[in-house]
Amino acid sequence: MKIHLVNQQKDLKLDRILWRKAIKEVAALQNETFEEVTLHFVTQDAICQLHDDYFNDPSPTDCISFPIDGPDEPHRILGDVFICPKTAIDYTHKNGGDPEREALLYGIHGMLHLFGYDDMTPEERQKMRRYEKKHLKNLEAKGIIQAL
Repeated sequence: MKIHLVNQQKDLKLDRILWRKAIKEVAALQNETFEEVTLHFVTQDAICQLHDDYFNDPSPTDCISFPIDGPDEPHRILGDVFICPKTAIDYTHKNGGDPEREALLYGIHGMLHLFGYDDMTPEERQKMRRYEKKHLKNLEAKGIIQAL
């Protein structure tokens, strides 16, 4: 399993070891296998441009996922997740919390999208939130992140 981390921002220091461990744990807990995934850490301008290009919405967002291969592919390239750490920083300045943990939540959310989960309806959003919480608790239990 290759986890590519592409850092194109300077807003938040990237702990590559933590991120790789976290993504491996997310995949393991979801019982998902794949050969490759790429997480891009981008500026707010970049995420706004992607949001506008693909969703006709130029506002900042937390993450955007682009799946590539489905679960039945023999050499599964999961896809790309674009994460905006500046959004995490802004959110935690306003609401409290840790920006790195918030960005990690965005990464978990993006991975769940690549695994086929959606959040378009209230029921789907509720399910997605349950999975996000489950993953954060698992990462705490494994000592990858600290409990709040």
